[in-house]
Amino acid sequence: MPARTSKRIPVSGRLALVGLAAAIPTALMLSGGGQASATATSPDAAPAPRATLRTLAAGTDLNDPYKKDMAMRLVSSAENSSLDWRAQFTYIEDIGDGRGYTAGIIGFCSGTGDMLDLVERYTKQKPDNPLAKYLPALRKVNGSDSHAGLGKPFEDAWKKAAQHKAFQDAQESERDRVYFDPAVKQAKADGLRALGQFAYYDAIVMHGPGSSKDSFGGIRKAALAKAKPPAQGGDEKTYLGAFLDARKKAMQSEEAHSDTSRVDTAQRVFLNNGNFDLKPPLKWKVYGDSYEIKE
Repeated sequence: MPARTSKRIPVSGRLALVGLAAAIPTALMLSGGGQASATATSPDAAPAPRATLRTLAAGTDLNDPYKKDMAMRLVSSAENSSLDWRAQFTYIEDIGDGRGYTAGIIGFCSGTGDMLDLVERYTKQKPDNPLAKYLPALRKVNGSDSHAGLGKPFEDAWKKAAQHKAFQDAQESERDRVYFDPAVKQAKADGLRALGQFAYYDAIVMHGPGSSKDSFGGIRKAALAKAKPPAQGGDEKTYLGAFLDARKKAMQSEEAHSDTSRVDTAQRVFLNNGNFDLKPPLKWKVYGDSYEIKE
């Protein structure tokens, strides 16, 4: 099974793919919300709810609710052409990438296992949910792009379930379990501050956990071959530069990833500015659209 790639067609219509959420390797388990006020200059990016202003202390990591919300907005700018990541709970469509349905805040896919895991876990918590009856079909289509037993009724059931906080919480919990928490833990173990933690998270969202050369584990391995992370006595900027180089190479290995702006005109900008703590204001571009988190 392929490693997970990026997940959906953003609102602006540019292609993003999804792939497999492979098993999390032991290396990823090394150990080491609030709202951010934000605005987007992209015409179809929804305005963000305003937060209570506070000063971000140097060294605050991505587990801080304020910083975590910023990370979700940064990812959403690339995944959905919007900073309003909370508007994506009800999202579901087949983007024609061979991986079936893509849905929810992190692009859970019917063909790659993570949607099945999500619905199974949710059903254990809430057996009478609208999606429970589709579990047999989800098990059958896993590993394919088939809609057999799903279709429009399943899409409607997803949207209905996603109206309820319990399913929204389930999506966030699965996002954290599979993607966010392992990425941040590994980044902290490598001695990286908030920018590096975000770079790891964005990479695992697009490429998936795992050890293949185009997965997060493979990208990190390629970076380690070029530079040492701070935890090994290396320079943080040099190492993150090597990681972004390896990430870009992995993206370019698939034709659909030829636009590498989420690295080139977003993360690389923050790195060149020396903004290792991801302190606002942040200004970046994805697919040519401009975004800003002011404070």
